[in-house]
Amino acid sequence: MKLFLLSFFILLISLDTTTYNQIAKNIKNKASESTVYVCTGPSSKKYHFTKSCRGLSRCSKDIVKVTLGKAKEMKRTLCGWED
Repeated sequence: MKLFLLSFFILLISLDTTTYNQIAKNIKNKASESTVYVCTGPSSKKYHFTKSCRGLSRCSKDIVKVTLGKAKEMKRTLCGWED
């Protein structure tokens, strides 16, 4: 993943500013539309890319599927097991 991001940013450096802004906007929109999982328990603070993540194993309420943008609106951060 890190290699992909590094390669991507090197490619962006070679593009003009207008193209860069359009690509960055598209990536941000796609990322916020990605599906993640969150626990609805009262002390839950993380989001997870897979429903089978071990970080969700102690969820005391329901596990729900939401968009990444919605999870961030809920002030959730990425689970440390998926970092």
